[in-house]
This record gives sequence, structure tokens and C-alpha cells, in this order.
Amino acid sequence: MGPPDGTPTTGPGSGPAAADRPELLPTTRRARRYVQLIVGLVLYALSITLLVRAGLGSTPWDVLSQGISRRTDLSFGTITVLVSVVVLLLWVPLRQRPGIGTVANVVVIGALVDPFLALLARLPEPLPLAARIGLVVAGIVLNGLATALYVGVRLGPGPRDGLMTGLVARTGGSTRLVRSSIEVVVVTAGWLLGGTVGLGTLAYALAIGPVVHHLLPRLTVR
Repeated sequence: MGPPDGTPTTGPGSGPAAADRPELLPTTRRARRYVQLIVGLVLYALSITLLVRAGLGSTPWDVLSQGISRRTDLSFGTITVLVSVVVLLLWVPLRQRPGIGTVANVVVIGALVDPFLALLARLPEPLPLAARIGLVVAGIVLNGLATALYVGVRLGPGPRDGLMTGLVARTGGSTRLVRSSIEVVVVTAGWLLGGTVGLGTLAYALAIGPVVHHLLPRLTVR
């Protein structure tokens, strides 16, 4: 997914051409890009663990990771990385090209989800329903903010976003149809494997688009 951009290209350091080539940006804007990328990915890792800890349903891809994790002796973070690698392999026939942000997405999120889950495990058990709903709301809002942060730097899509855009380009289907189809498949597979699907999953599906749509133009580095 790319941010809306109607800025004309007037030379190095301005417009879409410069924004898509970090070496053309002034040093301060280039530094902001990389800092914003890392902050976004750290917050993204935290957001998905908030949803997992709430136990009311996770994002579609995390339902899949959760289901696989429950069927194996591997941690949620390890499965998250392995799923990302498999998805990246699917980029090859789609002729998608990863960027710095793509690699960082796999490494940073994969490295942080297990520590964040361990930290959240210190919360009292069982959590009151109100607290679990609060975690879902916080997770969705934080996920939208994190997505806008890392997508806004335009340093390469995440593995799952790249799979979606690659399929859209190859099939000619609409973005909404392709994304919905992918998510139905992964959430069904995850549920069958034992992943948690619930109101949190539905709330995420309904809310994440508007949240990202509102924040992305404000956080896009031009």
C-alpha cells in the first residue's frame, strides 16, 4: 500500500522520485525515515502482542502464527519469522522486490514479539473483560499508528503487504478483493490449527483501514 502523493518532482530532495530514493533526500529527512521505520516496527510488534494477550482474537496473520505455534514446539515469535520468510519466497514468482523496510520488518518484529509477550504475561490472570477489551482497543490503534509510520517511509512493503500488491499486479484483481481473500484463507487456516478468532479479529478488520487512512498522510515522509 502506498500513500497518496500529488507532490510534483522539482529536483533532488522533493517529490515522489526523491522520496522513493533515500540517497536523494537531505540527511535530516533520510535520518527521520530510518528512525520512523524502526519506531513503527517496534510499535507494530507491541500492538500484535497486545491483541494476542487480550485473548479475544488477533489479526488474521497472527491467528495463523498462533495456530501453528500451538501445533509445534516453536514460539509465536519464531513462527512469525518463519511465516514471513515463506511469504517472501512467494514474492519470487510475483517478481516483487524487497526493500530495506521489508527486511527490517521481518527482523525487528520477529525479534520483539516474544519479549513483549513475556512482559505482558506478567499481567494478572485471568484479566477482567474490561481490561481485555482495553488491550484490543489499544492494540488496534497502536497497530494503525505503527502501520502508518513504517509504510509512510516507503522503504519497502512488509512481506504480507508485498504478497498482496504482487497478486493484485499479476491477477488484475482489486486490492480489496485480493486482501480480503488472503486474509480469509489465513484466518481460516489459523483457526483450524487452534488460533484464537473472536471479536478482536472482527474489530481489527473493521477499524484498521480507517485508522491507517487517517494517519498515513500525516506520517508520510516526502
